Amino acid sequence: MIDRLIIKEAMKRNGTSVNEVADKMGISRVTLSTHINGNPSTEILLRIADAIGCPVTELFEQPKKDSVSLICPHCGKSINIKVE
Repeated sequence: MIDRLIIKEAMKRNGTSVNEVADKMGISRVTLSTHINGNPSTEILLRIADAIGCPVTELFEQPKKDSVSLICPHCGKSINIKVE
């Protein structure tokens, strides 16, 4: 699941700002914010990760060790599965 806060945390960890990422991507800050707050495509996520200087997996919510959370493709609800 993509979370705009995770993307912003990744920017902070890698010492870059929204403006710097937008400049590296060749887009405006507003366009980048629209992508981050919407449902960015895989291509956009790869470009964001490249501009930040991190692996694209860093932009996704990491599952908890004792459970896995999936999103139902039909209804969009979160499904939590306990891992033993």
